[in-house]
Amino acid sequence: MFKIIGLLTVVVLYLSCDGENTGKIKTGAEQPEKYLPTLQDKKIGVVVNHTSMKGDIHLIDYLLQQKVDVQMIFAPEHGFRGDASAGEKIEDGVDSKTGIPVISLYGATKKPTPEHLSDLDLLIFDIQDVGCRFYTYISTLHLVMEACAENGKPLWVFDRPNPNGDYVAGPVLEPKYRSFVGMHPIPIVHGCTIGELAQMINGEQWFGSSKKCDLSVIPVANYTHKTKYSVPIPPSPNLSTDLAVKLYPSLCFFEATSVSVGRGTDFPFQVLGGPKPELGDFSFTPRSIPGAAVNPLNKGKVCYGVDLRKLEKVPSFTLKFFLDFYHQYENEKDFLTKENWFNQLAGTDKLIEQIRQGQSENDIVESWQPKLEQYKQIRKKYLLYPDFD
Repeated sequence: MFKIIGLLTVVVLYLSCDGENTGKIKTGAEQPEKYLPTLQDKKIGVVVNHTSMKGDIHLIDYLLQQKVDVQMIFAPEHGFRGDASAGEKIEDGVDSKTGIPVISLYGATKKPTPEHLSDLDLLIFDIQDVGCRFYTYISTLHLVMEACAENGKPLWVFDRPNPNGDYVAGPVLEPKYRSFVGMHPIPIVHGCTIGELAQMINGEQWFGSSKKCDLSVIPVANYTHKTKYSVPIPPSPNLSTDLAVKLYPSLCFFEATSVSVGRGTDFPFQVLGGPKPELGDFSFTPRSIPGAAVNPLNKGKVCYGVDLRKLEKVPSFTLKFFLDFYHQYENEKDFLTKENWFNQLAGTDKLIEQIRQGQSENDIVESWQPKLEQYKQIRKKYLLYPDFD
């Protein structure tokens, strides 16, 4: 029953989206007529965080208002309220507002257990993503889908726009570098919404078994991959502006270096700097910020570099920033401090070797194209919205 409903929902809304993409964007959560009838008289688990809003009300509060029996909340990295630093372990607890148990999927376990799911009839996933392979919300999506497949529980994904959904770029992940910051053979900028990616994970059987998730997607109304989208709520503490969201794919590699991306400042992922004065005229000093940067890189040290808030044009994914800083260090180890972490973020060890060989950005990007073309053909099968091409 759920498969039929989900398929019809996807097909019908895809057709309407193609013809009405000039109207106001409506996320999956903002189309309750598509899901409320199904949720009545069912015990529901919800994978949400602070971005899971229906207009100006949180999805949890809205569902409770509609007498939906929400039994359990599952929280990803940064927690249910989005107030935990990157990488900070999240504990289980109880939501003080509703009294509903909160199960962390970024603590002792990252995947719902059979015990968590045993009394539930259906799960909902509704989280704002930013379209990058190493942003861990999509890894949580994968593990939730896998748990649903293994335990015979339907999953509904309430889709949201991808603010980096207007292009595809970067190296495709190699299997040996699979980790929680990269679980799928997709490029760094994958060009999919959460709903499209869920269909891809399911259709390509990336669970590693023959089981599939009983998946239904409520697509975004009036959205295309050409649509410019400003995220209404920061999806995590350090992606606080549209600029940070746009620069994130290009700057995340610096997390494996001695150069700060501005964690511990009021402008994370909008600046770059290290403790060497010759790195640039702009300076900043990282500090501890509870809930955003408890112990940031170069804490208390003056960092010199560049202020990317002054960019006249924000680039799509680029290696330019990384290469510019790389070449300012005589000793690579003074810059690249966590090579294995860099390889995990890149999804390959070939990129750092190309950089060491002195290859240009154009040559490196050109080397990605065969696998990118293969990925684009896979991606086409799962698109719910008119593409950017």
